[in-house]
Amino acid sequence: MPDYLQIKQEFAAAKEEIFKDKRLLENAYEFCVQFSLLVEEYLIRIANDFDLNCALVSSGSFSRRELSPHSDIDVLFIFEKFDGGEESIQKCITALWDCGIEVSHTVREFNDIQKFLETDLHAFTQFFETRFIIGSEKIYNEWNSKLLSLLNKEIVKKLVLAFFEDVETRYKKYGDSPKVLEPNIKYSAGGLRDLQMVQWMYSLKNNVIITDQSERTQTEIFIDILREKKLISPIEINRIYRSYELLLKTRNLLHLICSKKNDRLEFHNQEQLAKHLDQFSNNWEMFMKQYFEAATKIHRFSKTILKRYHEQLVQQISDRLAIELDEEFMLKGNLISRTVESELTLSSILRAFYYRCLHDARFDEQLRSAVIEKVAYLDEDNEDHQASSVFFREILKSHSGVGKTLTSMNEMGVLQLFLPEFKDLIGFFQPGVYHCYTADEHTLIALSKLENLPEDGRSISKLFHSLKDRDIIYLAVLFHDIAKPISVSGHEIIGAEIASSIMERIGYEADEIATVKHLVRHHLTMEQVAFRRNLNDPATLNKFATLFPSIHTLDLLYLLTYADLSAVSPVVWTEWKSDLLFELYQKTRTMLEERLSGEELLVASKEEILSRKKKEYSSNVQKHIESIDDIGYLNIYSQEEINEHVKQIENGEHISVFFKENGGYTNVTVITKDSSSLLSKLCGALSINDLNIHDANIFTRNDGIVIDSFNVTDYRTQKKVEEARYEKITIDLTLAVENELAIGTAFKKIESKWRRFENKLFNIASKIKIEFERHEKYTIIDVYAPDKLGLLYQVTKRMNELGLAIFFAKIATKGDDVVDAFYVLNNKGNKIPQNDYELIKMELKEAIEELI
Repeated sequence: MPDYLQIKQEFAAAKEEIFKDKRLLENAYEFCVQFSLLVEEYLIRIANDFDLNCALVSSGSFSRRELSPHSDIDVLFIFEKFDGGEESIQKCITALWDCGIEVSHTVREFNDIQKFLETDLHAFTQFFETRFIIGSEKIYNEWNSKLLSLLNKEIVKKLVLAFFEDVETRYKKYGDSPKVLEPNIKYSAGGLRDLQMVQWMYSLKNNVIITDQSERTQTEIFIDILREKKLISPIEINRIYRSYELLLKTRNLLHLICSKKNDRLEFHNQEQLAKHLDQFSNNWEMFMKQYFEAATKIHRFSKTILKRYHEQLVQQISDRLAIELDEEFMLKGNLISRTVESELTLSSILRAFYYRCLHDARFDEQLRSAVIEKVAYLDEDNEDHQASSVFFREILKSHSGVGKTLTSMNEMGVLQLFLPEFKDLIGFFQPGVYHCYTADEHTLIALSKLENLPEDGRSISKLFHSLKDRDIIYLAVLFHDIAKPISVSGHEIIGAEIASSIMERIGYEADEIATVKHLVRHHLTMEQVAFRRNLNDPATLNKFATLFPSIHTLDLLYLLTYADLSAVSPVVWTEWKSDLLFELYQKTRTMLEERLSGEELLVASKEEILSRKKKEYSSNVQKHIESIDDIGYLNIYSQEEINEHVKQIENGEHISVFFKENGGYTNVTVITKDSSSLLSKLCGALSINDLNIHDANIFTRNDGIVIDSFNVTDYRTQKKVEEARYEKITIDLTLAVENELAIGTAFKKIESKWRRFENKLFNIASKIKIEFERHEKYTIIDVYAPDKLGLLYQVTKRMNELGLAIFFAKIATKGDDVVDAFYVLNNKGNKIPQNDYELIKMELKEAIEELI
């Protein structure tokens, strides 16, 4: 009997030698081949000792000879007819595992080909990707013959259509953009699977098995086929070869760094990988920029091939139905093709894209390839390429297809050629949970989100669809982040100047330039005011309203802010934020239309509500409402809830706690008498119950009764709080108000638990920043920090220790960061003197650092 321990040690040593070979790691194709051959060699050596009346073959990445260090090692035992032999197979598998080769195996017989064709198309297509290892080569050849003999035109069509569905499903799960900031190397758009899918389709369409016994990866074999058959240009072939190799190299290194199978390229992994790749000199941003470029090229190529195959499946349109667009281009169905042999220019390319947008069409393969090649040539000669801007402007004025067209222009390199200022935005990395995409992808998604607003009656939809000319808002979206590669801090100021320069160059009028410049300059302002400031504070409203030279400019900034926020991350755009943004927009619009000050607007709004509901409100309720100098109270609570508040107060309850579901949150309302450090106590009681506070509203009656409202979620699940926990939360809140809860002790007990959990979630350290803003009545303190459980408690506790009284607080979460805004006065009831700012900064930073 073989010495399996000895074989295991030999295999481990040989494997380690490959894994540590820097020369091999630099050449991803050779690395994968050498590792795959090593596994094959030891598999043959071990399996040779067993009497297997079958063909033992590799499948998946093993058959492609594209094994990464911790890839699954998949094998098939193929029988003509399986009528026993389980024991031999199991012994063989056990021996392989004993030797350190952890294979996953499947047993198949000839009848399975027909069975899976009828019941499981996904499993059936895997049969086309196998490679003979050991056993009966006759059985393996017969298997392939039977497999290929079943492929008629209808079955191929059915399989190809199933592939299209598979691509859609995969993109929904792993990301449909090749510029997702934390991509899955294998499954995201532009990942390894995209090119593998093309190879499978080629096999089906041409009734061939691509794999052979040469010591090359399947992808190298396939690329040679493309080259020999001249299916795509030599330049495109080289691009695909290099791009796939970069992704493969990234996957190999990721497996080695993680010491396990891991295909998700998370932020901290990106930094680690850059250190191992000499050409990036420890610059992870440069590494990711090249990664995104490679993924985009693979995605672009796979889309082209998929569309080609789709065209071959649908009924062809007669040439007699072709429409001549001009002397250079024609339209047949939804395909635009070129009718002349003359050289393409940048102006003619822009004209072609205009037709593409106008007719919701796309380029045929020849035109698409010609555009890509011409753009590559023009880009490499480093000259300033002048082109007529007429057709670019016409694209922006279109009422449909603008986002799709600009995205295609970006994919093919045309956008950066026409707008050189856009080039540095491509692949620009925006780390953190707040952003999911590179800056260029975010920009184009933002534009598409705006363009695709449904006509569903919502105010923002009505506003967008009422615009006669959309090019101004589209330009604002295109340019809002254009200066980020120069400097993230202050990019709105620099970006406004860049936007002005571009618009002047492409022929816009001075008033149009001024509008876009204003929008870019203030594209962050509306969200900052809506999410960080008291929208029922007249000073805030007055200051914001003075920014707008016209109501139209306000309308456009509202649309731009929506587009920007809705395109960053699914966790960012919430119903709560939508409501806040609309509230600010509506109040400001009313002020501009009716020429009202903030004070006049708020008084009129409160009087209007009280007048409208005079019959519904009792005199006690009216007095209650009048005693609260914040109209926001009426926006948050229903009439029934306000009645209950009054009832509890009149009953003399020391503390009342209410719970309700509020969208994706649980709302917790606490009514009690104001006292020293009350907000800090309440935040502490919520924190020790594992509750994450998303926003807080403080309403104070003129008799000192406070009504504090918190929207919370469970910190672990990020979901609403289960009703079974309400009682415990109420008890802790009551004890906290009565000074009978040792919050500090409880906080420290469970702090380590939170830290272990948070370390799994947050990979990039956020900066702590404290800023001050002067206000008519208060000092506003903005606290920027990681969104850690207990942060609000820690900050408010330290503020209380510093003698600061908090009159209003607002929490704005941005992915894994948070901005807490506090309206405060010192212990003398005055605004904070400027010479105290540094001490407060130092104290608050220290408090936050203790937590993180």
